[in-house]
Parts: sequence; structure tokens; C-alpha cells
Amino acid sequence: MATQMKKWADVLSIVSGKNQKGVENPLGLYPIYGSGGVIGHANDYLCEPGTTIVGRKGTINSPIFVNERFWNVDTAFGVTPGDELVPKYLFYFCEYFNFKDLDKSTTIPSLAKRDLLQIEMPVPPRDEQQRIVSRIEELSSNLDEAVRTLQETKQQLAVYRQAVMSRAFDLKKGWKQVQVSDIGEVNLGRQRSPKNVSKDYPTKYIRAANITENGIDVSDVLEMEFTPSDRERYTLRNGDIVLSEASGSASQVGKPAIWRDEIQNCCFQNTVIRHRIDKEKAIPEFIYWQYKYLYEIGYFAQHVGGVGINHLGAKNFSGLEINLAPLDVQKSIVSELEGRISACNSIEVTVGKTLAQAKSLRQSILKKAFEGRLV
Repeated sequence: MATQMKKWADVLSIVSGKNQKGVENPLGLYPIYGSGGVIGHANDYLCEPGTTIVGRKGTINSPIFVNERFWNVDTAFGVTPGDELVPKYLFYFCEYFNFKDLDKSTTIPSLAKRDLLQIEMPVPPRDEQQRIVSRIEELSSNLDEAVRTLQETKQQLAVYRQAVMSRAFDLKKGWKQVQVSDIGEVNLGRQRSPKNVSKDYPTKYIRAANITENGIDVSDVLEMEFTPSDRERYTLRNGDIVLSEASGSASQVGKPAIWRDEIQNCCFQNTVIRHRIDKEKAIPEFIYWQYKYLYEIGYFAQHVGGVGINHLGAKNFSGLEINLAPLDVQKSIVSELEGRISACNSIEVTVGKTLAQAKSLRQSILKKAFEGRLV
């Protein structure tokens, strides 16, 4: 029998997820899956072994193969093969297929069951499906091992980076603990509201979304009205430290960056805290790297407040304590840190590029498999 193109509606069934509250049990026999993986255990199940999870909402393009009975929540579909399909063949097709093409949402990525059932896939005889599965796994085995090694390297780099910063900022003889406000002025940015729409004084400003792990992202900078007096108060200067003041995720609050005059006469909004360092007391780079360390270990996340949106608050931030070294020591620490972290980042970039190449190679293998060219 030759390979035929068939709709999912004809060769498989899709099990919609359900709320887990009625079956949830930490000691339950069956894992509970969301679109990103296991999130608990249950006393009951919805799907049989050999089912592939495809995200209904959120993570929609990272299928998961499950070879045991499980319960799926309402953000995850259970795609169960019929008699014509080898379960792993269906899974590898799901890895190959770009589900983002079916996403019609404007906010959170999501898929509709009716659209999934219209997907067409090549269906060869089962023995040919099994041959294709075996060949994919043979070609992927070395690739998977390389990816695991690269991911372990990324984790080791993260541990090393934190260890370097921890040693740099541990309180030492001759150092002192000071409050943030002791070494410079702390300000919250201007509130954005409809009345601040640009009229006579349109001004670019940054918000928390512009502060990234790698510095300031100016690709999406907005404008609003800042009068001359506003600009005097809110214009950023080279060397100012800016931190994300608010986020839906506590772990994203306190993310720091140094302003390097990326945009002339740029101001800041009230989701950003500015710390303008008194350079007679501290070097901005020394304080930035300490904030970077405190952010990465979750120190700022422990000091947020608010309901729904997590806020650090300028007053709260001003009262936090940091470790301050003598100025000459600060300079040497910054020099050593920047050298070590730069080398670490360079390795991380190389690892990231190699991981991307591995992902591309895997997609090439899957493409050949489902175009009938995998020998």
C-alpha cells in the first residue's frame, strides 16, 4: 500500500484536557500534564499510553510524547493515534509540523481542535512508519547527546557566573553595608496615562519592557508628553542605573541595566526605577554588577509587594542594603568581573549558536522523513 495523505480527523482522536482539581493527588498513579510538562499527579486519567501532547494555549509548538496513562489539563490536547498510526510516528510528525501556522490569537498563542483535525499528514503502511521512526532515532541519537552536553554547559556557565559574582560582593574587611539611598538619588519614573499623550513636547521614554538581561533594548521605545520641567526631572544621563520596578512575575522585578545614552534626551516611565550614583561614593559599574547578582539570586523578588502586579517601589528599594568597597577596590573588582563575565558570555553565545544549529539539523531530518526522502 502506497503512502496516502490523510486528515487527522480520519486517523486519530483528540482528547481535550479538563480541570484537575477533582482528581489531583500528590500520591496519585497518573501524571498530570500541561502544555509544558508534568505539573502534578492524579487518581484518574484521560489519555492512554502512546499519546502526544500538543499545547492548546501557551506553549503550542513543543509536543511531548507520553508512554503511560495521564491526565491532561485544559491547556493541553491529548493527540491519540488510531489503528493506522504508529504512536512515535505521529509524535515525530508533530515535532515536524509548525503549529504556529494555526495560531489565530492576538495575545496568548492558542490552537482550536477543529483546526487540528484538518491537518493532513502522510500515512504510509505501519511497517514503513516503524522504519522511519527507527531511522529518525538512529540519526538523532548522537545529536540528542550533543544537545544534552551543550545544555549542561549552559547550566555550568550560569553556576560559574553566580559564583564569580558571589565572591566579588561578599562583605570583606574594610567594606561597609550601606542603604541604596546612601550612595545616590533614587527616583521612580513618570506615570503614563491618557492625558500624557504627546502634544507640544513629544519625548521618548523607556519602560520596564525595555530593560533586558543584555542591557537596554531601544527597538520598541514609545513617546509621551514630557514638559521642560518634566524633562529636567526625568531625563536619563549616561551612567544612570535603571531597574525594572514592576512585573507580573516577581522574578523579573529589579532587573538592572546601565544607561549609556542609547537615545538622546530620553526619559523613563514609572515601571522603572532610576538610581543616579554619587560618583564620589561609588562607581556605577560596581553597583550595577552587584544589582545584577542580587537580581539573579532572587533578592529583589523577595522584597516585592502588590496584588497581581509585583512592585519593588522606590522607597522600598531605597532602604535595601548593599555591600560597599573602597573606591580603588571597586575599580579592580569591576575590571576583573567584566573580564571573567565577558569570557563566560562569549562561550554562552557559542553554545547558543551550536544549539540552534542542532535544532535546525533535527528539523532537516524530520523534513526529509515526512517528505519521503529519509533512506
